[in-house]
Amino acid sequence: MTDLHAHSARGKYALLPLGLFLLLFLGAGFYYQVQGVEFAFYQLPAPVAILPAVLLAVWLSKDSLNRTIAQFTEGAGHQDIMTMCMIFLLAGGFSAVAKATGGVDATVALGVNLIPAKFLLPGLFLLGAFVSTAMGTSMGTLAAMAPIGMGMSQVTGIDPALMAGVLMSGAIFGDNLSIISDTTIAATRTQGCQMRDKFVENLKMALPAALVTLILFAWVSPHPEPVTVDDGNPWLAIPYLLILVLAVSGVNVFVVLVLGIICSALMGVWQADYALNQLGKDIYAGFTSMQEIFMLSILIGGLSGLMRSQGGLDYLVAKLHALSQKLSRHAHASHSFAIAALIAISNLCIANNSVSIIVVGEAARKLAEHGEIAPRRSASLLDIFACIVQGLIPYGAQALLLGASFAISPVEIIPYVFYCYLLAIVACGYIVWNLAAKR
Repeated sequence: MTDLHAHSARGKYALLPLGLFLLLFLGAGFYYQVQGVEFAFYQLPAPVAILPAVLLAVWLSKDSLNRTIAQFTEGAGHQDIMTMCMIFLLAGGFSAVAKATGGVDATVALGVNLIPAKFLLPGLFLLGAFVSTAMGTSMGTLAAMAPIGMGMSQVTGIDPALMAGVLMSGAIFGDNLSIISDTTIAATRTQGCQMRDKFVENLKMALPAALVTLILFAWVSPHPEPVTVDDGNPWLAIPYLLILVLAVSGVNVFVVLVLGIICSALMGVWQADYALNQLGKDIYAGFTSMQEIFMLSILIGGLSGLMRSQGGLDYLVAKLHALSQKLSRHAHASHSFAIAALIAISNLCIANNSVSIIVVGEAARKLAEHGEIAPRRSASLLDIFACIVQGLIPYGAQALLLGASFAISPVEIIPYVFYCYLLAIVACGYIVWNLAAKR
């Protein structure tokens, strides 16, 4: 821990830029909302709100300007950030082409006619959970299902924010539990346990939360009047069915979305007189619809890189370790909560659950050893609380993608991500219950 304490003097200031960004973005949004301004959270665009935070991070840096800029660009160009940006572009392109060829309308009609209105939200939650568990990625799941959810919201009149919350809940369930998820791989590798052991431990907390979520979504469903829609052309729904099948089969998300675009275009030519010379324009229109989220993701990546290099996360680790030692009378519980707090705060700063686990994995392992926490449990806690935070931050990639797809502010989605709230309650209860069982 010597290195951690060495960075603590300046590390405690390294988190200020994140606080400034949240203050400007959320503060301006809530202010305009109170004033009754429409689209309150769009009055100060997030990519603009983050610029003062970036400037503050640069000013706080003790390195040379050239080195500081290099740290920013390394964070902005991180592999995970670029991967997300490419998914954004391809998801936008697929959505635009599918809409232009009539695929969205056909898929919505199919879903509305097959799923009873009162079970629409629980049904979509189960579908999202199944797809994300099989696919191992919440981003790929949301890229595939967001256009379907948006179309169903328009047809049934269900609040788009509620529909987006359902999709986010299902996607986070699979992202956390899937054995092929990046978060699972990172958590098990950093904690030194088998994926099977982590899955069993994780399931003890995820399954009860999912069951309650199903009941809650069924209870809050608005029960709209039966909606009559045209049967549509089922052939035009094939692109969506194709990407869902490919996603469940574990095909790379880039391949899934590219094939989805190609299939949508071909089906449009065959069944809807779609002009192929329009394809390039439609794809580009989809790209431009993701412009804001694309820019914000890059800027957040750069800001995260600066905060890491300035010792912000090291400072948190040192403080949490010291706090855990003070509460060592119940070492198991105190260190379990310390691990949860460590990964939660880390992901608040980084806004990427996989990267957050990798960054604090070693420190979490030390906390687990000190608290005599089994590796399978520390891996589960890391994964669970990383995914909880990822599903609840309005500047995370998942919320940004849903906000862009549903044309709403990401902040509006957060109250409806029921699964994340319930998973947090269950996980904390599980820690306390284990403490009581040991007495």
